[in-house]
Amino acid sequence: MIGLTDKQRRMLNYIEKFSNTEGMAPTVYELADYFRIKTSTVFAHLRSLQNKGFLTRSSKARSISLFGKNKHSHHTSFVLSIPLLGRISAGLPLNSPEMKEGEVYCDSSMFKGEDTSKLFALRINGDSMKDLGILDGDCIIVKQTSMVNPGDIVVALTGDDTTVKSYFPNEGKIELRPANTNFKTQVYEPGDVAIQGRVIGLQRSMIS
Repeated sequence: MIGLTDKQRRMLNYIEKFSNTEGMAPTVYELADYFRIKTSTVFAHLRSLQNKGFLTRSSKARSISLFGKNKHSHHTSFVLSIPLLGRISAGLPLNSPEMKEGEVYCDSSMFKGEDTSKLFALRINGDSMKDLGILDGDCIIVKQTSMVNPGDIVVALTGDDTTVKSYFPNEGKIELRPANTNFKTQVYEPGDVAIQGRVIGLQRSMIS
């Protein structure tokens, strides 16, 4: 899903809140009045949001419908802001301001049942996981946890290096396996690996 500007994100969040409170979508004029902008600017933002797949609308009044909305319910999804972190280092908490490089915006319906306060994003460098569809430049969405299962794609600290690999315990060792035959499986003692999180999503080209 393509990324949003800050203004688009705030407009989408307001539409979601208004719809849940009033049981109907706001009009273009109500949006213009709330944000103190021209109706032509509102139309431009709505067209962009529609093109990016976040909402649908027609020429009728109050016809805005957010992506993921259940037509039998007033509940809608909303835009979730996930911190895009830089290099993960030992000794710094994951929510440290020094690590934040930006934000990734995505539909909250992608992460139903997850504690969204535990989510962070990382940009992939390299193609060691390309056979699993994780490409150079992608942003992965990670749930902060040390509890993972064999086969999970994880973010791991090995010394001062951060790596994204598939996790496999094997005979008292930990194997971090790539998804590219040009790379070798890395084998570590358990005490030499710190699991930082499990990859639960992926976005392309949507950093702010």
